[in-house]
Amino acid sequence: MEITRKIATFSLFYGLPQDQYINLASIALQKTFKRRQIIFSEGDEGIGFYIILSGRVKIYKLSSEGKEQILHIMEAQEPFGEAAVFAGEHYPASAQAIIETKVLLFPRQAFVDLISKNPSLALNMLAFLSRRLRTLASLVENLSLKEVPGRLAAYLLYLSDRNDGATILELDISKIQLASLLGTIPETISRILNRMGKDKLIKGTPRHVHILDIQGLAGLAEGRKRLT
Repeated sequence: MEITRKIATFSLFYGLPQDQYINLASIALQKTFKRRQIIFSEGDEGIGFYIILSGRVKIYKLSSEGKEQILHIMEAQEPFGEAAVFAGEHYPASAQAIIETKVLLFPRQAFVDLISKNPSLALNMLAFLSRRLRTLASLVENLSLKEVPGRLAAYLLYLSDRNDGATILELDISKIQLASLLGTIPETISRILNRMGKDKLIKGTPRHVHILDIQGLAGLAEGRKRLT
């Protein structure tokens, strides 16, 4: 019953009838991953998709030289690995627990069987995946078109939006991970945070940021403003 209640809170399955939550709970497997434990690697068989109950997961790719590019940091209640499940293919990227993380695993075949009996499940997921696609498109734009200050400003605004417009933010990933996510190096992140502070856009420590000028930060993210 506890798993059923949790599943009902996931935006991926929002608005489904109670019996479908019960069906989903019947196939879900609870798993716990230790800090830095690999959940799956790029190229592994797509055995199912995951939803985070607690903790954080990084989705990343490694270049042929071993350089890591973080694609996304997943938080509680967010799904990952779903694309491979629907395509019936291998995972296109790797997933690793940043801290101890508890997840629900929905095995591929059992989930596909549920969808065949309840098409509304697929409609819910299509809506969610379309929003995910917009997020990934924004990531590609940030990495390819914006300079690093704009990428960092966009990330801070993303954190604010994710926390209902909060202006006091906790940077809950390391500077190395943040640099990988934004396609730069930690030293550059430190310099830009200092420059943002001097321009009175933000203040705070490397782990906590207080946004002072959200409009100025938005201007930086959109390329209408530059740091002094």
